[in-house]
Amino acid sequence: MNAFSTTLRVAASALLCSLTLVSQQAAAVEYALPAANSRLIGENQEYVVPADNRPLEQIASDFQLGLTNIMEANPGVDPFLPKAGSTLVIPHQLILPDAPREGIVINVAEMRLYYYPKGKKVVQVLPIGIGQLGVNTPENWVTKVERKRANPTWTPTENIRRRYAAQGKSLPAVWPAGPDNPMGLHALYIGNLYAIHGTNATFGIGLRVSSGCVRLRADDIKYLFEKVPVGTRVQFVNQPVKATVEPDGSRYMEVHEPLSRSEAEFNSNTPVPLKLTTPISRFVAHAENDSKLVKEALEQRSGMPMRLNPEV
Repeated sequence: MNAFSTTLRVAASALLCSLTLVSQQAAAVEYALPAANSRLIGENQEYVVPADNRPLEQIASDFQLGLTNIMEANPGVDPFLPKAGSTLVIPHQLILPDAPREGIVINVAEMRLYYYPKGKKVVQVLPIGIGQLGVNTPENWVTKVERKRANPTWTPTENIRRRYAAQGKSLPAVWPAGPDNPMGLHALYIGNLYAIHGTNATFGIGLRVSSGCVRLRADDIKYLFEKVPVGTRVQFVNQPVKATVEPDGSRYMEVHEPLSRSEAEFNSNTPVPLKLTTPISRFVAHAENDSKLVKEALEQRSGMPMRLNPEV
């Protein structure tokens, strides 16, 4: 288990018991779309931790990141109380997922949602929470927004009720709408079983915390609810490794920690194995890459694009 995996798992357990950058809004980070033959967007930033006992979750929220995003980029950082005066990397440079630039694209591996507003040459990026181990969020699925509802009720499934009962918790047949509802105040229903919704919790974005749905902070889901029309295409992908060859010949790879597949894997003392797709394997093996940098990117899994070939 690498240092990031160990720290993140401890934090999650405790919690559960610019170039192409256009603007950072209260409810989205918006990037100008690059040309069709380019997928690299944004720039990273640096942030000096203030002496106000601010937890890492608050810093992540301030910069529209999930907890995993900021911890991948800053291995060893204290998830509860980052050291005042220390400098954090804010990972706002990204490689767009390998998917059509249309509607909503959710990459569960990096716990980010990409929204491509119709008729606009921008992409808006939001951090998400996803399903816990055993109640996974879909990974390879194309669907659409079937309907939207403000102030949703929650009807737990039998499986969810049994899972809570095993923990000594009793759930009502229908949880009434309101600020205490686990689905928050807004929901976009996708397919028949899943939703993109808010939460009544103050943590969990960038973690595996839901019962399979996609969870956003309250301001973020309100923003999507107001912007995304019914019928919008939604695609789920699982891409822990993203890569791009830019128009100038520069080669970048962005590597995230893959999702665990079992309790044994989740609790293992070794990193989760990376299974490279055929296109990514070909990209990695390309002669123009510096093999040392490839090895570093695959081992560090920083969640940030790393250039693999020298500047021309």
